[in-house]
Amino acid sequence: MLINIFNWIYVIFTSFCLGYAFLLFAKKFLGYRIINIDSILVAGLIIATVYAEIWSLFGGVLLAANLVLCLFCVAFIFFFRRAISATLHEAITPGNLSRRIVICVLFLLWAYFGSRGYFAYDSDLYHGQSIRWIEEYGVVKGMGNLHERFAYNSSYFALSALYSMKFLFGRSLHSIGAYMAFLLSLTTLNICRAWKRKKFIWSDYARIAAIYYLTTITDEVSAPASDFAIMCMIFWIVIKWLDALEDDGTKNEIAPFALLCVAGAYALTLKLTAGLILILLIKPAVNLIKGKKWKEICIYLSLGLTVAVPWFIRTVLISGWLIYPFEGLDLFNVDWKINSETVALDAANIKTWARGLYNASLVDVPISEWFPGWFKGALSGTEKLLIIACLGEIILFAGIVITSVIRRNKDSWDAILVMFTMLSSYIFWQLSAPMMRYGYAGVLLTAVLPVGYILSHLKKTRIICLIVLLYGAYKLGMVGKYAFDSRLFGYMLWPQDYGQYELESYDVDGITIFYPVEGDRTGYDAFPTSPDKRDLELRGTGLRDGFR
Repeated sequence: MLINIFNWIYVIFTSFCLGYAFLLFAKKFLGYRIINIDSILVAGLIIATVYAEIWSLFGGVLLAANLVLCLFCVAFIFFFRRAISATLHEAITPGNLSRRIVICVLFLLWAYFGSRGYFAYDSDLYHGQSIRWIEEYGVVKGMGNLHERFAYNSSYFALSALYSMKFLFGRSLHSIGAYMAFLLSLTTLNICRAWKRKKFIWSDYARIAAIYYLTTITDEVSAPASDFAIMCMIFWIVIKWLDALEDDGTKNEIAPFALLCVAGAYALTLKLTAGLILILLIKPAVNLIKGKKWKEICIYLSLGLTVAVPWFIRTVLISGWLIYPFEGLDLFNVDWKINSETVALDAANIKTWARGLYNASLVDVPISEWFPGWFKGALSGTEKLLIIACLGEIILFAGIVITSVIRRNKDSWDAILVMFTMLSSYIFWQLSAPMMRYGYAGVLLTAVLPVGYILSHLKKTRIICLIVLLYGAYKLGMVGKYAFDSRLFGYMLWPQDYGQYELESYDVDGITIFYPVEGDRTGYDAFPTSPDKRDLELRGTGLRDGFR
């Protein structure tokens, strides 16, 4: 835990500097000032991710990458120390003592949760190995032939490698998921204003959904899984979007919405399942084109491409495909390309396992056949209620649209766009690979946003505030119980490490490759590994040349 705290201090220092540099860029070229500290930190985290991905194209992301990053941050603070001091003073001074105490408690709690808990199965299957490849070699051509899941290429793994501090501690830290949960928890704190105003505004319902999600991951956020990062990012984008809609000072601006769409492009690089968040792009795109703001259009497109292009390049280098596992874009004829049969099988496995079928040959089974079994066997009681709520919200959403059309209420179209985006995300998830950890944000936001939109138009909803407060107290009590019980795990200094497995090895052109005696997990320590013994060859004389 204490090592995680040290790690986070470094993450906050560097991401704040990067985020503040972007603040200056946005102020000068877009005429928009980013005010909130959490927005600055998230912007910095996005830039750090892109930096790590670009660095990985040329080599391992370890000491040298961090030295360059630190040199930039130190120089930046020196040259902009007065402006930074003023920003921090402005951000910190208005906060009351109780809010500061809550922030400190949240910081310590998430550092605690990030040091212990259940490791997702995939963390010892390929997450840890993906991070280690990036740490030591960056991106290597044909890595996906060694383990096809390397080709999923979440940008989260590049960020994790940058901040793993292996060069300092001799072991790879994996606390970024918990750190992103901490940032999201900061964004939810404004819900406390609801009691004073005697009602919830619409963004508060998104905060309720985010808080619920955060309480479900406390026992597993220590794992270096991209699922937590992408869910936190989607919640953050939606909350900030609704905040901008509800703020008279920003609802008519384009910049905050366009920049959130850039964050949406970042979400896509974290996990492909987030892709439909980019439906939100409709709002700033229409406004920019109508206003013929070609300079701003070029800036936003450049920002989006800067975020996305390194990820696409990495995917091509790892797998030979532009998007993996998607056969529809077969654009490259390279010698390290994963064969199409493997791509099709991997895509089928993702869908069938998520549907509870566990047989790739059943990928074309219609939803009418797999949905009942999935609903009955794959979901907890609360998750079943959420799915029922989502199905009900489809009807409610249709009613909101019809009412808006009849009344010609143009003011409601911004809200309808948000609800449509999340509903589309839910439907895509439901019809493709409905494992709850892949789509928790879409499910929760679909379940709460339409009904929250209606309730937010009521004059007083203190009774709803009271119900939420009581349920929130219950959930916080459960979190507190877990925090108390997990004290026995230890890990107060060092965080929980990757698992250990019995391995065998085979030779590929003089390189020893490890694989598990049983199952398909290998952990982090043995390197390089594959989930089984494979027929491979090196593309050259060493690991840096890649596989085919």
